[in-house]
Amino acid sequence: MGDILFLAHRIPYPPDRGDKIRSFNILKFLADRGTVHLATFVDDARDMSRKADLAPLVGDLVAQWRGISKPVAALRALASGRAASLAAFDSPAMHAAVAATLRQRPIETIYVFSSQMAQYVPPGCGARIIMDFCDMDSAKFTAYAEQARAPMRWMLRREGRLLRAHETTVAARADASLFVSDAEAALFTAATGTPRVHVVENGIDTALFDPMAAFSRVATNGPLIAFTGQMDYPPNVDAVSWFASDVLPQVRALHPEAEFAIVGRNPGAAVRALAGLPGVVVTGEVADVRGWLAAADIVAAPLRVARGIQNKVLEAMAMARPVVASAVAAEGIDHAGTLHVAQDDGAMASAINALLAEPERARALGQAARAQVIRRYGWNARLAPLEALMGLVGRDGAARSAA
Repeated sequence: MGDILFLAHRIPYPPDRGDKIRSFNILKFLADRGTVHLATFVDDARDMSRKADLAPLVGDLVAQWRGISKPVAALRALASGRAASLAAFDSPAMHAAVAATLRQRPIETIYVFSSQMAQYVPPGCGARIIMDFCDMDSAKFTAYAEQARAPMRWMLRREGRLLRAHETTVAARADASLFVSDAEAALFTAATGTPRVHVVENGIDTALFDPMAAFSRVATNGPLIAFTGQMDYPPNVDAVSWFASDVLPQVRALHPEAEFAIVGRNPGAAVRALAGLPGVVVTGEVADVRGWLAAADIVAAPLRVARGIQNKVLEAMAMARPVVASAVAAEGIDHAGTLHVAQDDGAMASAINALLAEPERARALGQAARAQVIRRYGWNARLAPLEALMGLVGRDGAARSAA
């Protein structure tokens, strides 16, 4: 069997945010079944120092710094007629590094993680191409545009249109296009008419995200509602802003001591300002999100724009927390009724108030959620379809068939 070249838009270590959790677990899965060479960008200086942690998993490792700002990427995109998402990841040095790997190594499969990296697959490449879109980025930008004002609305519509054309072209070249949920795969197929679309869902490390595991606990004074996520990500910013202004006051009307903890790195000015509202706590980056999840009476996922499967929801379920989620945050998750789905601010506040009033029911819902995650979302089971798609064999040489 030939080698695998893994192209990732962000270094898949440490696995401490949604995209990196998926890319790390896929990389680890592939490395157990063949020789993997990694070419990736780094956008956090701390991550550059963690390259050595990936050494046991990979052969060649190319990790290049990506420091281009969003305004510069936008200007380059306008000048070149390209999507800003592509201009932001265009690097002559990365093109050269990938070309060298393809010349020097017996690459049989190129695994492309995120559509921004498809620009590094050269025309006429004879390798098998697996394109992991994760979710449909063009639809995300189109959704952003619906909530934006001019001139940003125009920029976001442009981004969605150009990305959709790019996604369609890339998928036509790929031997398989992967999405994290049936809903995302169906949306992509309907929008592009592309064949060879497959679903490879996200999983969860249920031994790590276990309420009985060893981690530092967080002390609370009253009912705690928690939200976790990367807090410079626009859908997360929108979610917590909406919850803090429209949902939390309805909760505190019945439970005046209730607090809403916004837990995650890089909160911008808009998120930090929410700490001035009654009952809102903004933590910034924390060493271990499990302490806050374990302390939460309820975990909220009030996203109004979301694509694919939300890792934050799976993590909360694995920690046996009762979850109240918007419809788009719950979409794609086989939760078997173990989380509350709320369509608007009133329904979300009512669900939270009811669970706070009935702690035993909340506890039982959380336990059922953990049982469902253990049953349904182990990483090896979720990634098993890759074996059939890539013809993988194990390190012992024995063929492995997909479950």
